[in-house]
Amino acid sequence: MNALTRRQFIKRTSAAASTAALAFPFVGSVLGANDKINVACIGVGGKGDSDSSDAASCGGNIVAICDVDKRTLDKKGQQFPNAKKYNDYRKLLDEMGKEIDAVTVSTPDHNHGVASLRAMKMGKHCFTQKPLVQTVYEAREMRRVAGEKKLSTQMGNQGSSENGLRRAVEVVQAGVIGKPVEVHVWSNRPIWPQGLDRPAGQDPIPDYLNWDAWLGPAAERPFKKDVYHTFAWRGWYDFGTGALGDMACHTVNMPFRACKLGYPNVVELEIASRVYPETFPKTSRIRFEFPERDGLPPLKFWWYDGNPGGSIKPLRPYPDATKEIVATMGNLPDSGALIIGEKGKLFSPDDYGASFMVAMKGQDEYVKGDSQDACKAVPQSIPRSPGHMKEWFRMMKEGTPAYSNFDIAAYLTEIILLGCVALRVGEGITVDWDGPNVKSTNVPDAAKFVRRDNRPGWEA
Repeated sequence: MNALTRRQFIKRTSAAASTAALAFPFVGSVLGANDKINVACIGVGGKGDSDSSDAASCGGNIVAICDVDKRTLDKKGQQFPNAKKYNDYRKLLDEMGKEIDAVTVSTPDHNHGVASLRAMKMGKHCFTQKPLVQTVYEAREMRRVAGEKKLSTQMGNQGSSENGLRRAVEVVQAGVIGKPVEVHVWSNRPIWPQGLDRPAGQDPIPDYLNWDAWLGPAAERPFKKDVYHTFAWRGWYDFGTGALGDMACHTVNMPFRACKLGYPNVVELEIASRVYPETFPKTSRIRFEFPERDGLPPLKFWWYDGNPGGSIKPLRPYPDATKEIVATMGNLPDSGALIIGEKGKLFSPDDYGASFMVAMKGQDEYVKGDSQDACKAVPQSIPRSPGHMKEWFRMMKEGTPAYSNFDIAAYLTEIILLGCVALRVGEGITVDWDGPNVKSTNVPDAAKFVRRDNRPGWEA
């Protein structure tokens, strides 16, 4: 890799200085514009399929691919016939460490942190799918290591690259709706099984599956067909992060940035459907409270999830908060992000923040984005994106920070995962949170949900 030149430093410093909303981690050295970037792709099914293809389309030389499922690995191997194939990312990193510059990590949630941290500690640039990690501790470590090693990073919450999301951030921070005082975000997830007990017994492990590597850092348990692998893992505490991890890194992304949320000082599971010992509930409502920050007043944020069906109704925002949405759209959409300010409301009906609407006080309905007169005068202050994966490659080549680099993505993920901690602590228990010291000041039991005891051999 080439040393950072003065011209490159000035170029990326100027780009970053154009907006306070763009986190600017220092990248100690960058790859030249014409340098080949050797990439290893860890997890090549589901989002890993598109992530590896996107990395190749951005000019990445895919030299290794890894997946615990031989069927998935062989299928992807047809696209990258020269890439070495592995079913254990530890072996890939051990054997290919000197030959790779960067990794993509697109595994189930519980392996995100271990795989990414192992690679980053070896000095590898890293693109990791959302949620960035499974635990609060891992989020803090990802942020620390990325900064310490001065790496180019990006989380796979692709809405970060949408013009609409960046414009909404500009509009809110320009004060169009006044200082924000409430945020409401809801999701129709889960669309996978949860709210259930672990099934008894075990099934034979298929010859195409490396079950030990699939478990990774999680505690051992018997294999059960169609219960965990391939898609059903999201609802299990040991493997997933529920609806919060699946969607909040998308839907909370815009209000997190726009309202400069920082660390909450309170988080509480206000209500949930029946709680099970190993899986997330079918529907829940979680409250986060944020103190004064950067001239903004205290703010309360409510997260709502669930799509339970049957006699259980999903929890959603109170009608007075959403009446203008219903008047405009005819009903309440299945998902959305709503910011309530002192002078108006901003609503995004898109999971990725690609579009937004504004309703000023006294207006009964919303007006689309920049069609609102108050929005038109707001200047552009955040650079627009060439593409989500392209931002990561640009960061590797030039040092220009990606919008969802780990310095900010780990912050967002950590906040979201505190909701998972509240779910584990229990309904109606107010958790006072000390963000800088990563601990609850009143609920000692929260500590056991902040950090996982990794299985031997699967330490980061």
